[in-house]
This record gives sequence, C-alpha cells and structure tokens, in this order.
Amino acid sequence: MNVTFYGVRGSTPCPCATNHRYGGNTACVVLQEPGCDPLVLDLGTGLRFWGETLPGDGSFRGHALVTHLHWDHVQGLPFFTPVHLPGAQLDIYGPVQDDGLSMDDAFEEFMRPPYFPVRVADLAGDIRFHSLAEGDHAIGDAKVRVRNVPHVGPTLGYRVDLAGHSVVYISDHQQPLDGGLDIAPQVLELCDGADLLIHDAQFTPEEFVMKAHWGHCTVDYALQVAKEGGVRRLALFHHDPGHDDAFVDRLLRETRDKAAATGVEEVIAASEGLTVHFDQVPAGP
Repeated sequence: MNVTFYGVRGSTPCPCATNHRYGGNTACVVLQEPGCDPLVLDLGTGLRFWGETLPGDGSFRGHALVTHLHWDHVQGLPFFTPVHLPGAQLDIYGPVQDDGLSMDDAFEEFMRPPYFPVRVADLAGDIRFHSLAEGDHAIGDAKVRVRNVPHVGPTLGYRVDLAGHSVVYISDHQQPLDGGLDIAPQVLELCDGADLLIHDAQFTPEEFVMKAHWGHCTVDYALQVAKEGGVRRLALFHHDPGHDDAFVDRLLRETRDKAAATGVEEVIAASEGLTVHFDQVPAGP
C-alpha cells in the first residue's frame, strides 16, 4: 500500500514561495493498493491535484473518509475533475452532526448558491453520501475503524487496515486545554500498534497557550499519541498556515530528537507529493 499526501495544511489554503516544499493546500491523503479502489482521507484543496493525476474517462471509482465538515476538509470536492464525468463513482463517508444533519444534507447546504455556484447534483458522476458512527466497518477492500476524536464539533478519526498494513488518520485533535498530555482512550484504540500515524501537529507549546480552544494540539502531543499508541511511524500533519518551510524543518528536527527515547521508529513531516511506501519511509521533502 502507498500513502500519498496531496494536501497537508490546516485551516486555510496558503500556497506561497516560503512554503513551497511542504505545500499550502488543505487536507487530502490518498491510500492506494493495486487491485483495490483508492481511499482518500479528507477532501481539502489538495483533492484537485490528485484529480489531475487520474484518467479523464469516467472510470473513476473511490471512497472518501471525511473527518469533519470544516471548510478546509471539504472544499475540494467541486474541483475534483473525475466526478465531473458520467460513470464516475465516489462514496463519501463522515460524521452526523449534533443537530442530526446528515452528510448529504450538509453538502447540499454549503454547496449551493449564493455560497457556491455548483450543487452536488450538478456533478455528472455518481456521488453517494454515508453517515458513519463509531465502530468497525468494511469500506471497499479496507477494514476501517472509526472513533470520535476531540475537536470543535463532531469529528472522526480513522484507522485503515489494508493489505497487511495499518494507517491511522487523526487530522484535527484537541489537546487538553491546560496543555496536558492525557489522551482519550478511543484515540489510543485507533493507534494501537499502527504502521503509520498521520496526526495533527499544528502548534508549538507557545502557540497553544494563546490558541488552546482552537481544537488542535502541539507537536509534542502528537509525539505523545504516537508513543502511547505504540505507533511505528509518525507523520506530522495539518501544518499551521503561518509555519513556513524553515519553521516546519525546525519542528521536525526537534521532534526527531525527542522521538529517540519514545520507541517511535521514524518521524516525518508531511509534504505535498510525498509518498510513503511501507517498505521504506522517506526522511522528508
């Protein structure tokens, strides 16, 4: 199985000269295994770039796991060119909202005029929405474990087991407001011995003091989740829009130094275009 990052940024797209190595598009990660339909984690602006790599003949079949409905995780859908073609199929899974709003109703609500000129129904492909609850599910060829993750509003974390490997995706994760390192048990259930954890790493400890209620965590907290979950490899993800390449480089170096005493074998910082092959994990962009 290959894991490719097409969008790694949090909060808002912010491509610019100072972050071109890591990239400025929002959350989108693709899992691919020969002979299986692809599985995409979140539908941020990086989704457009994945679409550019796919055949334009209406043959697309795939599944999408959406963690939550904040803009940076869903705004790529209308720009994903494969679903503009008749015959294409995309099944989208995600959480029910606290008010009972389903996935299909939510997309109908924010993909419509005057907020956006294209409705879901205007896309020529067959797009099907599914609301997910906590549990273990069969999605395509994968076994998917779903758990609620602390954030702002209903948010899911995913563990995907496919072809003998396990990938955990926790893109947005609220650290305890006091800056402590306690971890919700359901998060550790997702992580348990996984090959790769892709985890929110938006803030430094100093930034977290000012933004503790924003729904995210520090890089140190991401490492603590990996350590307690017995994860082999950690990918720092959801980079803050204000962190340029040099800043992320520094966070990566510091986290690798700390990881040496944790049992986590490898730490990388996710970057657009980076592919993780399970026989080898690249050192960085």
